[in-house]
Amino acid sequence: MMKMIDAVRVIEAYREDAVVIASQSAKMSWLNVSIKKHLDILFAGSMSKESSLGLGIALARPDRKVIVLSGDGELLMNLGTLVTIANQGPQNYYHFVMHNGVYAFTGGQSIPGAARVNFAGLAREAGYPSVYGFDSLETFCNGAKDILSEKGPVFVCLHLEPETNLGVSAKGPYPWKPLREYLHPLRDVLASKV
Repeated sequence: MMKMIDAVRVIEAYREDAVVIASQSAKMSWLNVSIKKHLDILFAGSMSKESSLGLGIALARPDRKVIVLSGDGELLMNLGTLVTIANQGPQNYYHFVMHNGVYAFTGGQSIPGAARVNFAGLAREAGYPSVYGFDSLETFCNGAKDILSEKGPVFVCLHLEPETNLGVSAKGPYPWKPLREYLHPLRDVLASKV
């Protein structure tokens, strides 16, 4: 299995000018690796709505890639989003689920069905045309560039080592900001056609 920080470094390496929406524990790692923060939305307390926000942006701007980084516990709270995304079929949508089997941001409690749930299988059955699962950093590194080059919607389940205490990053406590503070500067970027 891989560590979340290593997985998101790979995503950052191939993101290009994609908007990235990172939630819960994924946002902590993303905060430490992103070099295009003006294209990031760190969605605090999203309770699984990051995938829906990403869908809205992807539909509004089909010319710009949208990458969503969800936690496994969050996705369990909103499984219906998989069907909605697959039904809408945005070709610029890339959904990464950080499957570590725990609620890492709140102390490491096990998610329901942690050892049984198959997120890639759920996405496939929901209708995602491209679905991947990785438990090795090397294999993910070898496939990430091609995955982010294909037409979406794409679903990727990354099997990660369980980690806890992700509420504090190497750069200090997470800078909690209201969602509107991320959306306001991003609005100008998305409003301009390049």
